[in-house]
Amino acid sequence: MLKWPLLTVALLLLAGSLLLWGRVTKATTADANSPASQAATNPTGGDVQNVKTETADFAAGCFWGSEATFRKVPGVVRTQVGYEGGTTLNPTYRQVCSHDTGHAEAVQVEFDPAKISYQKLLEIFFENHDPTTKDRQGPDVGTNYRSAIFYHSPEQKQLAEAEKEHRNKSGEYVGPIVTEIVPAATFYRAEEYHQEYFEKQHVDYACHLGNGKKR
Repeated sequence: MLKWPLLTVALLLLAGSLLLWGRVTKATTADANSPASQAATNPTGGDVQNVKTETADFAAGCFWGSEATFRKVPGVVRTQVGYEGGTTLNPTYRQVCSHDTGHAEAVQVEFDPAKISYQKLLEIFFENHDPTTKDRQGPDVGTNYRSAIFYHSPEQKQLAEAEKEHRNKSGEYVGPIVTEIVPAATFYRAEEYHQEYFEKQHVDYACHLGNGKKR
């Protein structure tokens, strides 16, 4: 006599479970598609899911100007400034400026190789600073202002060495190019106020004087 009531209760419980599951699934999907969720996973606001980026690290004196230069280049996805090439762990700007850490002021460039090549980034790097002055860029003097390329792959190393040799043989420069070409080391992101510095200050300023070429 209890078969039908029990069956009815079981069916009602099953229906309630299905209804609850449907609501949870709908809410989860809505949250995943919300602007806030998309912004957290994709801060650029564009469709980068299928973009395979590569990384390039350069030191060319004051990293404010270096970053400002690369941020204007089409194909560059994002940039950040920091310290690289030294021995001090988690260095601060004050420590790097003491010239005791071995670190150089560097800019890390994430780029889309389908839109811009590493070779082109090398050309931009050399054309926008003086690679003939050792541990110096204009009025900025010290090992932290040295010219350096930190390569991330054998291909990057080969391209960097070839570009340096080509420019050395061109006869266009006032002296030999002293740019270091070394393996990429730990990149320590600089303090937040250094990131996109010129944009935050709303200034269009160049802190690099000349590119080492004969006039």
